[in-house]
Amino acid sequence: MLVRLQTLVVEKPWGRTDIPGDFGDFGGRRIGEIWFAHPDGDNAPILVKFLFTSERLSIQVHPDDAAAQAAGFARGKDECWLVLDADPGAELGVGLVAETSREALRDAALDGSIVDMIDWRPAREGDFVYNRAGTIHAIGAGLTVVEVQQNVDCTYRLYDYGRPRELHLDAGLAVAAPGPRPDPRDGRVEPGDNRLLVDGPHFRLLHLAGPDAAAMLPRTDGTYSFVPLSPGCRVDDEAVALGECVVIDRADGIALAPDARALLCWSC
Repeated sequence: MLVRLQTLVVEKPWGRTDIPGDFGDFGGRRIGEIWFAHPDGDNAPILVKFLFTSERLSIQVHPDDAAAQAAGFARGKDECWLVLDADPGAELGVGLVAETSREALRDAALDGSIVDMIDWRPAREGDFVYNRAGTIHAIGAGLTVVEVQQNVDCTYRLYDYGRPRELHLDAGLAVAAPGPRPDPRDGRVEPGDNRLLVDGPHFRLLHLAGPDAAAMLPRTDGTYSFVPLSPGCRVDDEAVALGECVVIDRADGIALAPDARALLCWSC
């Protein structure tokens, strides 16, 4: 079984007009996100999307499963990013540079000084970041990122650079970890790496590269999301292009050309 997921194109004020042609022709519209709609809808445990940024996104935080379910959501949100392209000076904000109190964090969110509390990391192509629920985070300008996350539309904005959108200080500060948040999964992914990037607790994520990827593929039935990151990707002899995401019930039919790379993810 191979199901090509519907592409959902989202315009954002912080999006870009120079989206790679593999994703389509958007006529100069400012595209910020491309989502892939799973046929199971909200019941699908994982969501994959591409992000294209020309400005900093909001500073935000996500709840864990318990906090999200208490608020009426199906699940919380752990997420991870793989940087596919980065302009000089691009940054990712992950956690804070120092421990602080929630009271001080609230004051900083209200006056904007929270920006200077964020641990802004230089971002390069190949950087990988895992954001556990509770991590205060932000994506900077000049980035193309593929994001894999628990599938829930629950984001608490703490600061949004004066954009006219609602903030969620009470809910966000209640779930935020007000300090540094390094994660052992953070690091570099080279184009030729065949690696398990995430091994739970909510999903597994493989980076696949070239013909050697075959040795990494799961051999059991399941529900797998396959995301090409280059041309040269096939499933059961059917081409899957960059700019697509497909759901498959077996992964051992994946084949990659020598210079091809892709992601494969599935729930735990």
